[in-house]
Amino acid sequence: MAISTNTTADILDPTVLQDVADGNLRITTEQARTLYYEMPLPELGRWADARCRALHGNHLRTYIIDRNINYTNVCTAKCTFCAFRRDGHEDDAYTLAHDELLQKIQDIVNIGGTQILMQGGMNPELPIEWYTDLLTRIKNTYPQVHIHAFSPPEVIEFVNFFDTPGNTLEEQVRWVLTTLQSAGLQSIPGGGGEIFAPAVREKLCLGKCNAEVWLTVMRIAHELGMNTTATMMFGHIEGINDRIHHMSLVRSWQDRSIEDFGLQGGGRYNAFISWPFQPDNTALGRVSEWDPENSDSDIFPGDAVAKLDGSGTKIEHVEFGKRLRLAGSSSYLRTQALSRLFLDNIYSIGSSWVTMGPAIGQTALFYGANDLGSVMLEENVVSAAGTTWCLDEAQLCRMIRESGFTPAKRNNQYEILSVQDSDDAPDRQVTDWSLLNKNRLFSHTEDSKTVTLTVAP
Repeated sequence: MAISTNTTADILDPTVLQDVADGNLRITTEQARTLYYEMPLPELGRWADARCRALHGNHLRTYIIDRNINYTNVCTAKCTFCAFRRDGHEDDAYTLAHDELLQKIQDIVNIGGTQILMQGGMNPELPIEWYTDLLTRIKNTYPQVHIHAFSPPEVIEFVNFFDTPGNTLEEQVRWVLTTLQSAGLQSIPGGGGEIFAPAVREKLCLGKCNAEVWLTVMRIAHELGMNTTATMMFGHIEGINDRIHHMSLVRSWQDRSIEDFGLQGGGRYNAFISWPFQPDNTALGRVSEWDPENSDSDIFPGDAVAKLDGSGTKIEHVEFGKRLRLAGSSSYLRTQALSRLFLDNIYSIGSSWVTMGPAIGQTALFYGANDLGSVMLEENVVSAAGTTWCLDEAQLCRMIRESGFTPAKRNNQYEILSVQDSDDAPDRQVTDWSLLNKNRLFSHTEDSKTVTLTVAP
């Protein structure tokens, strides 16, 4: 049952916020907006931290060892924020062979990995057998590795690309997910969520499914017993209300999954991760940044359009979609802290050090995040937009420990595999931290060979 609300409560009142932090009161979208605009950032962080400690305790903060494998960059969508996608005829388009992909999994197994995060572009040339054969080979070769793969937009394109049985979209999605699950798929990542508000999504996600379809895919995954994650990409043309509306949809659909499937072994969103848009090498990144001092209005176009119920339309501001408001560290921390207080039915909030860098990623542990996510052995999407942070297990442990917590390695279900509190913990084995600045991210060239990208110290 959902937590009760109090629409008349003063959300800035510490007594009210204590109820929120304790999990006894649900904040409304209007109260969330008040918190975002009126509460000082350090204070908002303290309340988010209090909520995090109520859920996760005062001691352990987690990470996972996995690998982000982008099996193809060929994609039918033409999202304006993406620097990764390619048309199939382009010189640097690629699709990994199964053997090459399995070698990548072996690499992560060699360092204690327990999961792969596998996503790609939406490649119309790949038949469903390409996916089912791949999943079967992975499970047969690496039964200990959890397969976390195929975001909702990919699933919808599978429906479109394959001869999918079923008279409704729900039936077709259920067939696709059941087929993939039988072959070895275990959970679904939250890629492709971006921002749910239609006015924003229409300008960002060209050729990608809308919010209701995205949420429906996740609901069917929950029905089939698969856990999923939810994501949000912000800091572009959206308004603050759009961020809150996005989180509100995640929360309400989570309520439905818990109520409808929770007692029958169903799945749910077990984590929420948000990150700011990375503009380099993207079409959207070429849009001019908003300058309130040289504007006819002191209201950002996205804020003029955005509504808490998602009903805003592009006609409500002539410059909507023509100006960017990029998110810096304070906007990121404020948004993450709000997500921890607002998403009372989601267990984990992940820090996005991959986009924000290690310092802000570490700071996020005091703004509602309980999890640092994965080591970054490979990343192709945000690195295509110019972000190439790379951290190994020792560095993640060090970030957590220097924040005053004990690092703990987890699995996909957020079960603790090991607590790194002994003398042989990964970070306690390092004698020269400067050597780790030589770490590199892996990416792909036009012939799909592995190359290295320089990482800034």
